[in-house]
Amino acid sequence: MNLKKLSPELVEGIKHLGFDEQPKQIQSESIPIIKSGGDLFMISPEQSGKSTALLMGVIQQLKEEFEEAPRAIIIAPTKEHVKELEQQFEKLAFRTSLRVFSVFEQGDIKHQKDLIFDGIDVLIGTPIRITELIKKNGIPLSILKMIVIDNAHEITLDKYIHLYGVVDKAPKAQVIIAANIWNKNFEKLEFEIMKNPKLLSI
Repeated sequence: MNLKKLSPELVEGIKHLGFDEQPKQIQSESIPIIKSGGDLFMISPEQSGKSTALLMGVIQQLKEEFEEAPRAIIIAPTKEHVKELEQQFEKLAFRTSLRVFSVFEQGDIKHQKDLIFDGIDVLIGTPIRITELIKKNGIPLSILKMIVIDNAHEITLDKYIHLYGVVDKAPKAQVIIAANIWNKNFEKLEFEIMKNPKLLSI
């Protein structure tokens, strides 16, 4: 991983967590692609460092807080994984001013909607709650820059349908999908919501 090409604030987070000492292959190879702005499929086994690579990529792309609407939506299959991503994001981005917020079914949706409109940069959530918020106009999409799906192999195709509307409203958003294994549903996603994605399989 070439730290010289990353933002200084992200580099501090990487060093703080010790990821510079033994960088994972998926991180070294995916971050330059994410940084270029291209859509990407990341396929590699569990515990290979995909989730961390996604978070690094988001921090690198956004860098600092900007306006009030979220610029990245990260989708994960379960509440537990959503909270893990939020906690690791906060550690990696501790030197930045990026604002992150997580949502899931157990939370009060009106309260979540209010907090989102108070101003965040990154929204992490489960597919069901993200869908509910979109239906209630609870996520402003005017400056959305990134749509990220982690552990996509665990999410059924019907949970992706809401993304079509998101992409329609944010056609220039970068789409990144990470999974342990290739899923036949990804072919439909590639056709419907992605733009000539690269495939990184390790």
